[in-house]
Amino acid sequence: MTTIFELLAVLAFSGWLMARRAPAWAWIVAITLYLLAWPLFHNVSFWAVVPLWLVFVPAACLLGIVPIRRAVIGTPLVKQFRRLMPAISDTEREALEAGSTWWETELFSGNPDWNRLLSYQTPELNPEERAFMDGPVNELCRMIDDWSITQELHDLPQEVWEFLKKERFFGMIIPRQYGGLEFSAYGHSSVVMKIASRSITAAVTTMVPNSLGPAQLLLHYGTEEQKNYYLPRLACGEEIPCFALTGPEAGSDAAAMPDRGVVCRQEFEGKDTLGIRLNWEKRYITLGPVATVLGLAFKLYDPDHLLGSREELGITLALIPTTTPGIDIGKRHFPLNQAFMNGPNRGVDVFIPMDWIIGGQERIGQGWRMLMECLADGRAISLPALSTGAGKLASRATGAYAAVRKQFKTPIGRFEGVAEVLGRIAGNTYAMDAARGLTTLALDSGEKPSVASAIVKYHLTERMRKVIDDAMDIHGGRGICMGPRNYLARVYQAIPISITVEGANILTRSLIIFGQGAIRCHPYLLQEMEAARRGDVREFDKAFFGHIKSLLANLVRAGFHGLSGARFAAAPVNREEAVYYRHLARMSAAFAVTSEAALLTLGSALKRRESLSGRLGDVLSELYLASAALKRFADQGREAADRALLEWTVRDSLHGAQQRLFEVCDNLPNRLLGRVLKRLLFPYGSSYPAPNDLLLQRAANSILRWGGARDRLTDGIFIPSQEHESLAQLETALEKATLAKSVISHLRNAMRSGQLAHGDPEHCLVEAVAAGVIDEREAAQVRAAVAARQRVIGVDEFPADYWKEDSNSWQRNTIHSHRAGRSTS
Repeated sequence: MTTIFELLAVLAFSGWLMARRAPAWAWIVAITLYLLAWPLFHNVSFWAVVPLWLVFVPAACLLGIVPIRRAVIGTPLVKQFRRLMPAISDTEREALEAGSTWWETELFSGNPDWNRLLSYQTPELNPEERAFMDGPVNELCRMIDDWSITQELHDLPQEVWEFLKKERFFGMIIPRQYGGLEFSAYGHSSVVMKIASRSITAAVTTMVPNSLGPAQLLLHYGTEEQKNYYLPRLACGEEIPCFALTGPEAGSDAAAMPDRGVVCRQEFEGKDTLGIRLNWEKRYITLGPVATVLGLAFKLYDPDHLLGSREELGITLALIPTTTPGIDIGKRHFPLNQAFMNGPNRGVDVFIPMDWIIGGQERIGQGWRMLMECLADGRAISLPALSTGAGKLASRATGAYAAVRKQFKTPIGRFEGVAEVLGRIAGNTYAMDAARGLTTLALDSGEKPSVASAIVKYHLTERMRKVIDDAMDIHGGRGICMGPRNYLARVYQAIPISITVEGANILTRSLIIFGQGAIRCHPYLLQEMEAARRGDVREFDKAFFGHIKSLLANLVRAGFHGLSGARFAAAPVNREEAVYYRHLARMSAAFAVTSEAALLTLGSALKRRESLSGRLGDVLSELYLASAALKRFADQGREAADRALLEWTVRDSLHGAQQRLFEVCDNLPNRLLGRVLKRLLFPYGSSYPAPNDLLLQRAANSILRWGGARDRLTDGIFIPSQEHESLAQLETALEKATLAKSVISHLRNAMRSGQLAHGDPEHCLVEAVAAGVIDEREAAQVRAAVAARQRVIGVDEFPADYWKEDSNSWQRNTIHSHRAGRSTS
């Protein structure tokens, strides 16, 4: 028995040292003291432990004396590591090195610092941004008739284009010194979100000039002359920008673009000029058909060595007026019934002078790095904001619709099956808005979070897909009949667009989130790779043994939290939600260990195991979304009414992360390691069930009822007040249904007691008034609720020949209206 206690004590103390990432000297001292004390405890001769000393002393010298360790272990390891490292192209290296890391690094560490998360500022609008939201943004939304835009005009009306220019919607990211609005990332995101709740077409038109494009690139890399000339024109809409990156055979693999520029000399504006002759073909370029200035990515070559000895100069970016001879621009694509301008463009033997290169000649060949460094801003703001706006619209509208729409004399929101779907809608929307807010904080603090931006781009667009699908299910026929009264159909049609652009979602998930995150967010891996590449044994030794200590610490932490159910994990609060922090800390450690197992067993082959990489990326993403929800809950004062939404988000994330970890373990090539890992991390089996029915009902109630939870969840979207607007009618119907609810309940009680005949309470109002059960005022409340309900469940009707008459209208109206207006800008 004494031996068992001693063994347990040794294991516990060793685990404590590993968890504390104790340095080598601490291990040496501890083992030395134990070996000295062992003969005394066991009443044996000192000579009995001599064999142990003969093993321990050389090992202690080898691992504890740094120069010896570097010579004997470090040097051979560096050589071996260099042989095992995967080949990384220049474009891959630039993508890996672009941007920065942020909160996702903490999650990757296995031991997140929750106090750091809660110390970040609260995302909120400044006074200028609030005034813009309450003024020009609301005015823009009131001007928009999305049915007319998408069905009849196939473009924004000319007055909307002029309003966007006048109020400098295209200059949100441009500093005030150049005439822009200079909004924060959160302010920029909030503007796009509100517009998206009104019109996807208007949102895309607004967000593209403020996303990855000429303005962003000029701000970071442009020469002073380029900034002073273009930025004021872009801010006021005098110039309409687009950026041409994607081509027929270079989509997600944009680095494979065949578009070519050749350095040459040619007469330009009457002078012999050093410049570039360009040939390209691009497509899917948003704002391309109406752009006046074209940002272009191409590969530059110098066969005549006019710039130096190198012939292949690399990917380069230029800014070109679309009136330049040789450019073919103006045709349109037709992306899923959306009316935003999008189309192909081509260039044949287009000559541009060298000073049209963004940043000038010194930026030749740096285009890919420039794009990667700027990508985080656009990917973290535009599509997440659009997705969240759509989610908030669906939450507010679907909750109201389910509260007033009746089947079997009962509001459909009271059916458990419908409540399950409503709960998912509300929970997903809460997670989306939380992640949107958290990620903009990183941008506003000066970070360029490449991994976090990939997480929110992929997961928010995917959750938008789920939310809108669920909303369409609840609306039924009301959702699938097109017309001015349908507030969901155009959003539903736009989902694949969001899934596809700014990095196709399949590849974002399977290649970028974990593929980039494993190297950028890991505390030591990038240092090891760089040190090995340089042959720097000193730095490699430091990183490698730091890596070993980190792995052992996470192994102990994950095993201990698994056995204890995370009861002893650290939490930054003592409130009810402390348990969520603890379980997320446990899953962070489990994720870190699983990631190490995948990296150690697969090495460079993990790059090709995209399904495993995608699942590991899902775990990191779920931890990020749950963290964002906890941050939002704390920022909003821990409102009790929001607790169900927080709980749904965290439980859903924990369940999703757990399932993906199971799948990783089941699919590791070394099946034995997978089984051992699963048993270590989840000793009691599945620990995190999906949100249960009761929680789903509580989450559903947050959007079925008037109250602060509904308003906070959908804050920031446009809610029209005009009587003919469908969303305004829904708000009225919900208000009247709420007022009539107590009257209906009173009538049902009267039927149960025999005062009234059984039947539909809405159909016995005359009898109820005559019997004195209710008065005329109460009857009027019920009639008003019925009339409001009938109005919102109605669908649009058209003449039988409507589409025959209008079948070619989009071709007749294409481009003309905007091009006519552009000439007067």
